[in-house]
Amino acid sequence: MPPVDGVPAVVAVDGGNSKTDVVLSSADGTVLGRARGGGSNHQLVGLDAAIASIDETVDAALADAGMPPSTRPVAPAGAYCLAGVDLPIDEQRVSDAVAGSRWSDTALVANDTFAIWRAGTDARWGIGVVCGTGLNCAGRAPDGAAVRFPSLGELSGDFTPGGAWLGVRGLGLALRAGDGRGPATALERSVAEHFGLADAAAVLEAVYTGDLGYDRLFELARVVISAAGAGDGPARQATDQLADEVVAMAVAAVRRLGVADMPVEVVLGGGIFDSGDGVFTSRVTDGIRAVAPAARTTVLDTAPVVGAALLGLDLFDASSDDAPAAADASGRRARLRRPFDA
Repeated sequence: MPPVDGVPAVVAVDGGNSKTDVVLSSADGTVLGRARGGGSNHQLVGLDAAIASIDETVDAALADAGMPPSTRPVAPAGAYCLAGVDLPIDEQRVSDAVAGSRWSDTALVANDTFAIWRAGTDARWGIGVVCGTGLNCAGRAPDGAAVRFPSLGELSGDFTPGGAWLGVRGLGLALRAGDGRGPATALERSVAEHFGLADAAAVLEAVYTGDLGYDRLFELARVVISAAGAGDGPARQATDQLADEVVAMAVAAVRRLGVADMPVEVVLGGGIFDSGDGVFTSRVTDGIRAVAPAARTTVLDTAPVVGAALLGLDLFDASSDDAPAAADASGRRARLRRPFDA
């Protein structure tokens, strides 16, 4: 018997490097409870710690829904879209751990990029690209076939892997301008100002000595984007390189899925697309449409966990005789978005 409204049909998880979002949804897409916890990328914290973080956040969502903590299973269906699920071996290991945690009777475990795609469309096929600290792409064809990328940086052939790369490149451009290896750039000043230091060389020294964490350099991605928007040539060249890598991934997904001649929806998410750099987004869109002229690109404007919930509801529908009509499916997405858009 399918759950009635007010009882969770789905537990949805969007887990990243620094945070984990959990939503409990009824069958009609009403958000019954939600919570945010710490990161759950098993590559960074280990599998046991990742599962513990999700478990704690699930309990917080149960409390938000007025349900007893440690209720297990929470719902018939679960969708777990997690950073670090990059290779088949990751999927197997995480799936085994998720099954052992008994959050749901059935479970879909996938990379968090799938949540980006599903959050941005009512279609059950398409492509998602996330460009934040990192860069990844995943997609699904109309016949259900899926593609994804390892997204392990230089190890997997990623030449410009996301905002982390762009931030570090920003420091490099500033240093090269200062020592004569590269052209003049506004980054020579703005990189130092971002950290309140005298010059780019002082930033380098602070990172070298450990006074400034290496990961703080990732903050410079927005400094580079701002300089590019103001017309700085080296900064624009760097952002163009990153945009072209986004295009390379998206186009490869289009070709591998065989949808170049179809109106494929490509959902773009992550902090770089949220930065307001219209030139960056236009370069990505134009590059995709050069290969897939009918492609429709959109920048995600809601929380990715909405996509995880929709994937969970897709899974729930597959085991139910009461799958919604198209209009109801669209209504589900609107209801799931409501708490995040308020």
